[in-house]
Amino acid sequence: MKVKIISPEKTIYQGEGASLLQLPGIDGSFEILNNHAPIISVLTKGTIRIVTKEKEEKFKINSGVVECSNNTIQILVQ
Repeated sequence: MKVKIISPEKTIYQGEGASLLQLPGIDGSFEILNNHAPIISVLTKGTIRIVTKEKEEKFKINSGVVECSNNTIQILVQ
Protein backbone atom coordinates (compact mmCIF):
# COMPACT_ATOMS: atom_id res chain seq x y z
CA MET A 1 0.00 0.00 0.00
CA LYS A 2 1.08 3.57 -0.58
CA VAL A 3 0.96 5.72 2.57
CA LYS A 4 1.33 9.47 2.95
CA ILE A 5 1.08 11.36 6.25
CA ILE A 6 0.78 15.13 5.92
CA SER A 7 0.81 17.82 8.63
CA PRO A 8 0.12 21.53 8.02
CA GLU A 9 3.89 22.15 8.00
CA LYS A 10 5.27 19.24 5.95
CA THR A 11 4.97 15.68 4.70
CA ILE A 12 5.83 13.51 7.71
CA TYR A 13 5.95 10.16 5.91
CA GLN A 14 5.67 8.94 2.35
CA GLY A 15 6.29 5.37 1.27
CA GLU A 16 5.15 2.24 -0.51
CA GLY A 17 5.04 -1.39 0.54
CA ALA A 18 3.07 -1.07 3.78
CA SER A 19 1.37 -4.33 4.71
CA LEU A 20 -0.48 -3.02 7.79
CA LEU A 21 -1.55 0.38 9.07
CA GLN A 22 -2.88 0.78 12.62
CA LEU A 23 -4.72 4.02 13.39
CA PRO A 24 -6.28 5.67 16.50
CA GLY A 25 -9.96 6.05 15.56
CA ILE A 26 -12.43 7.98 17.70
CA ASP A 27 -14.19 4.70 18.59
CA GLY A 28 -10.94 2.81 19.15
CA SER A 29 -7.90 1.61 17.28
CA PHE A 30 -8.42 0.02 13.85
CA GLU A 31 -6.26 -1.48 11.11
CA ILE A 32 -6.09 -1.17 7.35
CA LEU A 33 -4.70 -4.09 5.33
CA ASN A 34 -4.09 -4.54 1.58
CA ASN A 35 -7.25 -4.26 -0.55
CA HIS A 36 -9.26 -2.65 2.26
CA ALA A 37 -12.64 -1.26 1.27
CA PRO A 38 -12.66 2.51 0.66
CA ILE A 39 -12.96 4.42 3.94
CA ILE A 40 -12.80 7.94 5.33
CA SER A 41 -12.46 8.22 9.12
CA VAL A 42 -11.69 10.75 11.84
CA LEU A 43 -8.62 10.10 14.00
CA THR A 44 -8.01 11.05 17.62
CA LYS A 45 -4.91 11.48 19.77
CA GLY A 46 -2.74 8.40 19.59
CA THR A 47 -0.13 6.59 17.51
CA ILE A 48 -0.10 5.66 13.84
CA ARG A 49 1.77 2.40 13.24
CA ILE A 50 3.03 1.48 9.78
CA VAL A 51 4.40 -2.03 9.15
CA THR A 52 6.43 -2.90 6.03
CA LYS A 53 8.58 -5.94 5.22
CA GLU A 54 11.69 -4.03 6.31
CA LYS A 55 10.56 -2.16 9.42
CA GLU A 56 7.86 -0.78 11.69
CA GLU A 57 7.42 2.97 12.21
CA LYS A 58 5.28 4.89 14.69
CA PHE A 59 4.05 8.49 14.60
CA LYS A 60 2.25 10.29 17.44
CA ILE A 61 -0.67 12.53 16.44
CA ASN A 62 -3.21 14.77 18.18
CA SER A 63 -5.99 14.43 15.60
CA GLY A 64 -6.55 13.84 11.92
CA VAL A 65 -8.46 12.33 9.04
CA VAL A 66 -7.63 9.23 6.98
CA GLU A 67 -8.78 8.34 3.46
CA CYS A 68 -8.16 4.88 1.99
CA SER A 69 -8.93 4.01 -1.62
CA ASN A 70 -7.31 1.54 -4.06
CA ASN A 71 -4.45 0.69 -1.66
CA THR A 72 -3.54 4.40 -1.36
CA ILE A 73 -3.84 5.92 2.09
CA GLN A 74 -3.63 9.63 2.78
CA ILE A 75 -3.61 10.87 6.37
CA LEU A 76 -3.94 14.52 7.33
CA VAL A 77 -2.75 15.11 10.91
CA GLN A 78 -2.15 17.77 13.53
